[in-house]
Amino acid sequence: MPQNPNIGTAVRYHEAVSRRATGEELAPFFHENAVQRELPNLLFPDGVRRDLPAVLQAAERGRKALSRQRFEVHHAVADGDQVALEVTWTGTLASPLGDLPAGHVLRAHIAVFLEFRDGGIYSQRNYDCYERPDRPRPQD
Repeated sequence: MPQNPNIGTAVRYHEAVSRRATGEELAPFFHENAVQRELPNLLFPDGVRRDLPAVLQAAERGRKALSRQRFEVHHAVADGDQVALEVTWTGTLASPLGDLPAGHVLRAHIAVFLEFRDGGIYSQRNYDCYERPDRPRPQD
């Protein structure tokens, strides 16, 4: 049975973000009317909602804030134009963040829900669960 093409796009999108893609490399993954939501988490306690220009601006800010990052997609399921992913993210700070020094590695376990329209991401909802920065990483 062929894999849902939206899963392939979702994985390639996360690979591009891992490479710290911005602007012209990142925009083609999205529908022109895309909306991205991060539900409340450690970095955004009130959550955040972004349109496509804000998504691209956030990618630029992330490129400056992190010296590297990686998204590891563990599971993906699709139903038509809906894709759900289980992802682990690690990011290395390029500069201090609060009490955390440059070089500190942050880690989050993420559930990502994507809706596609016309081949692009129209809606993205992230549920980011960050590990406490002062604790060693639990064993998987």
